[in-house]
Amino acid sequence: MGIAIEKLLTPEVNKPARYLGNELGAKHKPWNRGKVRWVLTYPEVYELGASNLGHIILYNIINAQPRQLCDRTYLPAPDLAQKLRETQTPLFALESRRVLKDFDILGFNLSYELGATNILEMLDLAQIPLTWKERNLGEYPLIFAGGQTATSNPEPFAEFFDFMALGDGEELLPEIGLIIEQGKANNLTKESLLLDLAQIPGVYVPRFYDITEAGEVVPNRPDVPPRILRRVSPPMPAYAIGLVPFIETIHDRLVVEIRRGCTRGCRFCQPGMLTRPARDVQPDDVIETIERGIRETGHNEFSLLSLSCSDYLALPAVGTEIKNRLKDENITLSLPSQRVDRFDKNIANIVGGNRQSGLTFAPEAGTQRMRDVINKGLTNEELLRGVKTAVEEGWDKVKLYFMIGLPGETDLDVLGIVETVRWLRQECRLKGRKPLQFTITVSNFTPKPHTPFQWHSVSTAEFKRKQELLREAFRSLRGVKANYTDVKISAMEDFIGRGDRRLAPVIRRAWELGAGMDSWWENAQKAYEAWEQAIDEAGLSWKYRQVEEGEWNVFQGNIDLYNAPLPWDHINTGIDKKWLQEDLQQALESATVPDCSFDRCSHCGVCGVDFGHNVVVQPPAIPEFTGHFQPNPERLQRFRVHFGKIGEMALVSHLDLVRLFDRAVRRAALPISFTGGYHPGPRISIANALTLGVTSNGEIVDFELTEMIDVDKFRHALEEQLPSDLPVYQVEEVSVKSTSATRLLEEAEYLITVETEHIFSEEIWKNWLENILNSSEINWEKRTKSGKKKTVNLRDRLSHLSLESYQDNKVILQYIGSCRNDGTMLQPQQVILMLERISGIELQLTNIHRQRLILGDS
Repeated sequence: MGIAIEKLLTPEVNKPARYLGNELGAKHKPWNRGKVRWVLTYPEVYELGASNLGHIILYNIINAQPRQLCDRTYLPAPDLAQKLRETQTPLFALESRRVLKDFDILGFNLSYELGATNILEMLDLAQIPLTWKERNLGEYPLIFAGGQTATSNPEPFAEFFDFMALGDGEELLPEIGLIIEQGKANNLTKESLLLDLAQIPGVYVPRFYDITEAGEVVPNRPDVPPRILRRVSPPMPAYAIGLVPFIETIHDRLVVEIRRGCTRGCRFCQPGMLTRPARDVQPDDVIETIERGIRETGHNEFSLLSLSCSDYLALPAVGTEIKNRLKDENITLSLPSQRVDRFDKNIANIVGGNRQSGLTFAPEAGTQRMRDVINKGLTNEELLRGVKTAVEEGWDKVKLYFMIGLPGETDLDVLGIVETVRWLRQECRLKGRKPLQFTITVSNFTPKPHTPFQWHSVSTAEFKRKQELLREAFRSLRGVKANYTDVKISAMEDFIGRGDRRLAPVIRRAWELGAGMDSWWENAQKAYEAWEQAIDEAGLSWKYRQVEEGEWNVFQGNIDLYNAPLPWDHINTGIDKKWLQEDLQQALESATVPDCSFDRCSHCGVCGVDFGHNVVVQPPAIPEFTGHFQPNPERLQRFRVHFGKIGEMALVSHLDLVRLFDRAVRRAALPISFTGGYHPGPRISIANALTLGVTSNGEIVDFELTEMIDVDKFRHALEEQLPSDLPVYQVEEVSVKSTSATRLLEEAEYLITVETEHIFSEEIWKNWLENILNSSEINWEKRTKSGKKKTVNLRDRLSHLSLESYQDNKVILQYIGSCRNDGTMLQPQQVILMLERISGIELQLTNIHRQRLILGDS
């Protein structure tokens, strides 16, 4: 069933361009050619989901398969969710605009413990029952989850999914698609189809497993594996080139993976344990993908992604080569949190430049003893050397990540965070430079499954006490801003993340009480109370109190507890449970374990037939760095483009339109001129901002170039990169010395559609318009930015008003009014206000269309 999206997506909806599904890179495969129809979603709002690299890669891979069709959807913002419920409209997929129930399979990325409530919200909006048992009563898509949380411990969420996809999905999801295609062709029942899927390594079907009294998860039938293998796939960077959203997203850049997996062995780090072995991408593949991706998407920033980018030994060579190739295009490289011990001048060169990105390091602990306990592999000397290099290379602000609540931690270790920052600030002072500024993020350690610390218990009461210790100690330290993770969120992460199937009713009830992920940011106390109530109603308050008070400490605990069954023991990640126990014992002795990618094997159990081995690419020679981007301010030619903003592009905001033109010019490889200064920008100037939701055939934008180009060549290159709903009507060359269109703008012509409750004759309408034109004064009172009242004579701003068409209770009016960028404007709503004053009746403005912008003489 298709959705009449134009009735849902109106300017009243916040950022309606989120839901259009017509971005550059979106796949629109014919519905009838898809034998298996997927919907993939990252269950967050569009800005988060559409920029998630895993989501983009899997979307592209499935659509590359023959006979497979993959669409997308995201968590609607609260305003659209309310509208969907009020109109009883099911949640829809973006490209096809079909309801989710029309598809064969719906996949969620479950990457965070508390994100499950968002999934329930989306299922409810899709009018799909929440549990697999309820869905057995009707015809619904198969519902599955993948992602880190689904892989580490699927049990708290097992009731909601038909199956789980464990580990990397690049090869697993196409295999699932083939089995579903065969199952549909053979008219298999859902039970038989799921049994076939359960034979695929990496697929876990919870209904085929039960929990024993001892807490062990075991098969309830003989034809499914007792343990489910985590899938491992090599990185596939070519599939990272994809969506270019119209609106600004959280990661508004091209993201390319350079290394998957980490073998550093940090004992708190679940991703490091769940992604072994480490697999490097060949440097040439990274360089080719980024260069092609920047050209195809028009992004002005790219990011290299890995759990530890600094462990990709080719990073300096790859980064320098890319920066050299793209030197003239004002491209910025950003890196996620890096190893401070590997930050040097080479890496400083590739992340520095005109738009220098921020630097983030993660020492994690404030003392050497604690860094050894967690196997961080970082000394004070390495920490100082890295931060000092950053200061010497021009950075004056650095972010540092620390944790509290780690096993064996004392108050001296906690206060060591403050002393470390104080020491770094003192040692990194340079003559003639202002002192280094630090932003500190202090997280609460929550033990994770499949890590050596999975047996440890945390105490929220201790978190609060230690946070207060730090707040008091940081008060005496200037130039430091400290942020702290909410203790309530940490407590719930721990409670859900290491739970079992008893938590499914808790998650469902918490969602019913309004504990969606957005609620944590809007009102953390309210969300926390919803979770507390759900826990209490499930009779699990006793269990939660252990999180609040701390059940036991691995430094003092009973070794026998290490052998008790855990809810996730049936997930075969490759890491041997006995090795985790042995590594925990080494932590108790503050003993470190080497990184097996670069040192001896630690015998964790991963390397072998099922999971492969570490793949470490030896670094190529680092090319000579040719320097940072220097903006070319030359202005040899100016083109004035007259264009339209029609159809769905009316739902793209002005700021997003500015970004769209910037990317179009980059993709077209047009020699755009740049402004100077610290943040050079392209000389692209839209004459006037058009209100969201308003269509137009009369927009104007100026482009200034550093080279002379034929007008037809320029027009063709630009048109090729613009959406069809941004038609180009005319391109003219104007003198670069002439006044810009933004300053020449005087008036605008509009067509506005007005409706009335009762029918009035055409003569009455003409009489009203004539009375307005004959008036010398129609005042309107507005408030200035300072809050003062100011009276404006709207009649002075109107130069033409006529009746364009008449039909019973609906008319179309044409008017020309002031439209200057100094704020002297006659808005359509103000024309309605004048009409209501003259007519004495209430009018409804139902449509606005801008016909043209009128420029004065230059």
